[in-house]
This record gives sequence, structure tokens and C-alpha cells, in this order.
Amino acid sequence: MSKHNRPLSQDELQRFGAELDALRARTVATLGARDARYIRRAVAAVRWSGALGRIALFAGAVGGAFVPALLWPLCVLGTALLALSKILENMTVGHNVIHGQYDWMGDPQLHSRSYEWDIVATSENWKKTHNFRHHTYTNVRGLDDDIGYGLLRIFPEQRWKPFYLLQPPIAVVFCLLFEWGVAIQDLRLGRWLAGKMSFRQLRAQFAPVGRKMGRQVLKDYVLFPALAGPWFLPVLLGNLAANMLRSIWTYVVIFCGHFTADAETFPKDCVRNESRGHWYLRQLRGSSNISGGALVDVLTGDLSHQIEHHFFPDIPANRYSEMAAEVREICARYGQHYNTGSLFKQFSQVAWRIVRHAFPSRPRRVRALVEAPAAG
Repeated sequence: MSKHNRPLSQDELQRFGAELDALRARTVATLGARDARYIRRAVAAVRWSGALGRIALFAGAVGGAFVPALLWPLCVLGTALLALSKILENMTVGHNVIHGQYDWMGDPQLHSRSYEWDIVATSENWKKTHNFRHHTYTNVRGLDDDIGYGLLRIFPEQRWKPFYLLQPPIAVVFCLLFEWGVAIQDLRLGRWLAGKMSFRQLRAQFAPVGRKMGRQVLKDYVLFPALAGPWFLPVLLGNLAANMLRSIWTYVVIFCGHFTADAETFPKDCVRNESRGHWYLRQLRGSSNISGGALVDVLTGDLSHQIEHHFFPDIPANRYSEMAAEVREICARYGQHYNTGSLFKQFSQVAWRIVRHAFPSRPRRVRALVEAPAAG
């Protein structure tokens, strides 16, 4: 909880929401060719970096068998380019397209209903766990499954269990396999383990996820390595490393978005009869930005502007950087802390939370979002 925040009156809350709604409306009115050009260039960057990465991997694997000096340089280059392609596809293209940010273009290849991204998770499951549950109930305990992902105790408000003593190494494994964790998040395995879901129900829910996992494994770990023939191993390892690098990067970015020192969680009753202004305020107090400039914006799919993304999830993300100045000014006028910091600073705070709350800890005192009504 940040000491910079103050509770808002009902009138302030209404005006706070109205100002952010007005900013959204002004931005929507200017969407057009610039935004379409941006996302199409991002798609081209994904394709070119992916193709060049795979070519370099093949050249390193096959050429390295005859000229050993080629093996490591080309395989490292190929892995880096392939990882870049996968990161851009996942964060700059996939995440934003699935949010419906480019539905207005009428391009079926960039429409939220038809886009399927290049990870083991299905876009349909992501829409439920992320677009709906996480964005609607951001940092609401018991409603937002992203709080600890059922594995980690990030906040002292989460009830401590002895299992959490293992969470520092569990967090490292989860980081390396993050795309797989995202893939099974909607299955809610805890319900099945608790006997609240039958195995038949679980199997039915897993079927589309299992098919997607099979396609991704076949593509990255069978078909592309097989193209290198007897020199398949460097290609296989390069694909594995690229996917793992993407998982690490997305884990870091996503955890920085809601688990920094000043990020807050909320009880379930806070969403009862929640007004638009109250929703905006909760999104602000539960989100964190990453500073770092244009390169960080591109590599994070503009999730470096997590606050703006949670305010305006269906606005093209390339607009967030220009909206941020006004968002920050609005927050300052209403006495609200605009939580931002370098990637190192924000993730250091996340890492400390993971270690600290592996052990018993008491909930902190938090300031109310809204002023209590006057008595009498």
C-alpha cells in the first residue's frame, strides 16, 4: 500500500472515472491507419525474425557438422532471433489482438475471434482467465486467479500454508515453464483435487488444451528438428531455449504488472455495486508500470504501461505511451500514486515478495479506496 494514495469521495470518484472515460473516447476517435500500420509491421517483424532465426539454427546445425566454427555462433544467433520472434508474437501481437484491440480493422487475421497464438495455451482459455476474470477482478482475492496462480503466496492477505515454504524454488520452475502454467490455468486443477470436479469434466476441459499442446510440441520439437536430419539436436535445443526465454520474459513482465511493493489486493465485497470510477481506481491501485523507453515498450507489448492497459484493455497498445502523460496527470490531481519504476526495481520488489511471503506474515493496514460516508 502506497502512502501516496488518499481515499476519494463519491463525487471525486465520479469525476475521476469521467476524465478517464473522456481520454478513452478521444483516443478511440483518432484510431486509424497509423495503428493498422503498427500492428502489421509487428506481424512482419514476427515473421522475418522467426524465419531468419530458424534458418540460422539450421545453418548452424548442418553447417556446424562440417565447419565446427559455425555451430555455436549461428545457433546462438538463431535462438536469439527465434526467441525475439516468439516474444513479439506473444506480447506485441497475440496478447493485444486477443484483447480485441484491432477488431475495428475488420481483418480476420487480426481479429480476437479468430486469432490463435503461438504458445501451448489456447486463445479461448486466455480470454476467460485473462480478458474476463483477471481484467474484471484485478487483484481481488478469491476472484482473480492471477494472484499467485494457485502456487505462490505473493501478498500477506493470502492465508499462509506450510507448502509456501517451497515457493522460492517453485517460482523459478514456474518461470521457466510459464507458458505451460498459463495453458492449464483455466482447468482449475485444485477443484478436481478437492473433489469438486469429476475426472470426466476435467478431461472434457483439457481436450482442446491437449490438442493445442500436441500441435505446439509437434511443430517445435519434432517437425522443425526433423528437417535438419541427423543434425536435429541443435535445432531441438534452440527451439527449447527460445520457448524458455519467452516464458522467462513474459513471467517477469506479468509479475511486475501486479506484484510490486505498492500493488494492493482487495476483498471480494469491494466489487459489489462497483461504479466505473471505483473500477478505474481499483485497477490503478493493483497495477504497476515499467519505465524504460520505446525498446521496453515494444518487447513487453506495451505491458510496460500496465496501468493504461488495465484502464483501456481494448485500445491499441501502441497508444498507451502517449496516453500515459495524461493518465499520470489525472492520478496526481486526485492524490493517487502512479506506480512506475525500472524493470530491475520492479522485479526486485516482486522477488522479495516471493521470498518474504513464503514465511508467515501479517496483512498490512490498507487505506480505503473511497471515503467512508459521514455519520448521521
